[in-house]
Amino acid sequence: MNPLIPLHSRRRFLKQSAAALTAPWIAPQILAKPVAGANDKLNIAWVGFGNQGGRDLNACSKGNHVVALCDCDSRLWGSRKERFPEAKFYTDFRKMFEEMGDKIDAVGVGTPDHTHFAVAYMAMKMGKHVFVQKPLVHTLWQARTLQKLAVEKKLVTQMGNQGHASEGARLVKEWYEAGLIGEVREVITWTDRPKSGWGFNGQVKTAFPPAEEVPEGMDWDMWLGPCGKDVPFSKALHPTTWRPWWDFGCGGLGDIGCHTIDTAYWALGLGAPERVDVEMAEPANPIHTPNGSIVSYRFPARDGKPAVTVKWYEGPSMPKPPEGMDWEMPAGGGFIMIGEKGGIFHGDMRPDSPRLYPQARWNEYRENPGKQVPKTIPRVPGIHRDWVDSIKNGTKACSDFSYSGPLSEAILLGALAIRTGKGLDWDAGEMKIGGNPEAAALINPEARKGWRPGDLA
Repeated sequence: MNPLIPLHSRRRFLKQSAAALTAPWIAPQILAKPVAGANDKLNIAWVGFGNQGGRDLNACSKGNHVVALCDCDSRLWGSRKERFPEAKFYTDFRKMFEEMGDKIDAVGVGTPDHTHFAVAYMAMKMGKHVFVQKPLVHTLWQARTLQKLAVEKKLVTQMGNQGHASEGARLVKEWYEAGLIGEVREVITWTDRPKSGWGFNGQVKTAFPPAEEVPEGMDWDMWLGPCGKDVPFSKALHPTTWRPWWDFGCGGLGDIGCHTIDTAYWALGLGAPERVDVEMAEPANPIHTPNGSIVSYRFPARDGKPAVTVKWYEGPSMPKPPEGMDWEMPAGGGFIMIGEKGGIFHGDMRPDSPRLYPQARWNEYRENPGKQVPKTIPRVPGIHRDWVDSIKNGTKACSDFSYSGPLSEAILLGALAIRTGKGLDWDAGEMKIGGNPEAAALINPEARKGWRPGDLA
C-alpha cells in the first residue's frame, strides 16, 4: 500500500476565521466514524519530535505510515530520516499542512506548551485527529476552544498524560467507587519540580538570558511561535529548559500536574474548581516560575458527594503525611486521597503502584482475594495505542479532550495563581476569573500576527 494514498475521504483545508468561544456548556464528544479497519495503517504527521515528542512519535508510528515530520530544529532530523525514509520533512508546520494536508489522517504535537494550540487548532480545522502532549495548551481560552472544535469536527483526540491509561489509575477509581476508603474530602499531591527534575534546576530568573548565536539549522522565529516578545535564542531555553519560563511553559504544575493530579481528579469526578488559592515560598515572578509554591483547589460538591480540597506542593515544599499514612513519601512526587476509612497513596508522578493505607490494611487486602474489588473499568493498551485504536475504530480515547480539556483548565488556573502570586475565583461556565485581574488578563492573551486563530484556519 502506498503510504501517500489517503485511507478515506479527507477534508480540504478551509480558510475560516475563528471567533472566541464562550458558551457556558461543553457538549459531550461526538465520535467520528472509523477511518480504517483495525489492521489498516494510518497516515501520521508529527510536529516536534525531540525528547518526549520523539518518544510519542515512536510509539504511535508502530504499524502505521509516517508521511510528514516537522521540527524547527533541523539538527534533530538525522536519525528520524533514517527511521522514516518515506516522510517529508519541514521546519514550518503551516507549510507541511498546506502541502501534505490531503495525505494525513492524524497529527501528533510534541512542541513546547506555547505552540501546542496553533498546531492542534490548524490540524483539527482540517479534520485531523490529534495527539497533544500535556498540558494540552498554554491558556484557558485555548483549552476551551479545542474542546469545542473536537466536538464540531467529530475528531478522536488524546492528551499525553500517560498515567491516565495505566492499570494503577483504574485501580484507584475502582477502589474509590467500591467504597474502600469511604468519602473523600481532601487530596494531597506534590512534586520535586521546579526545584529539580527534568527541564528544571531551581534557579529562578528575573530576566531572559543573554543572546547566543542561533545554531545553523534552527528556525528560532518558528520556535518563538505566538510569543510577541523579542526573546533571543539561548541554550537556557532550547531544547530542554523552557518549562520554567511562563511565556513558553506552565511551570512545575503544568509539567507534572496533568500526571499527579489526574488520578484523583478522574476517580472523584471533580470537574471545575470554584476557587484557587496559593501560598508563595518566594515572590511571584512575571517571567519565570518560583520555587516552593503551594496551590489549594476548592472543588464544589457534586452529585451528592462532598466538596473536595486538592493541595499541590511544589519542590522544595513537601506536605506532611495525614493521620494513619505510614508509607514513605518520596520527595520526587506522589498523591494521597484521604478518605473516611483510610486512604489511597502512590509515590510517583504517575499511579504505577497505588496502595491503600495504613500499610496493615493494604497487606490484608492483598492477602485476601475475597476482599479485592472487581475490575469494572475497561483497560487500554497505553495512551498511544489507545489513540491509534480509537481512530481506527471510531471510539473515544481515554484522555480525549472532553476529559483532558477540563483537567488542563484546572492545571492552568493553578499556574496562573503561582504566576500572579494571588488566589482567584473561577466561573467555568462564563470563563471568568474573579478577584485577580492580572490572571483574568491571561485567559486569552493575543498571539502575534501570523499565529492567531484566523491566521491558522
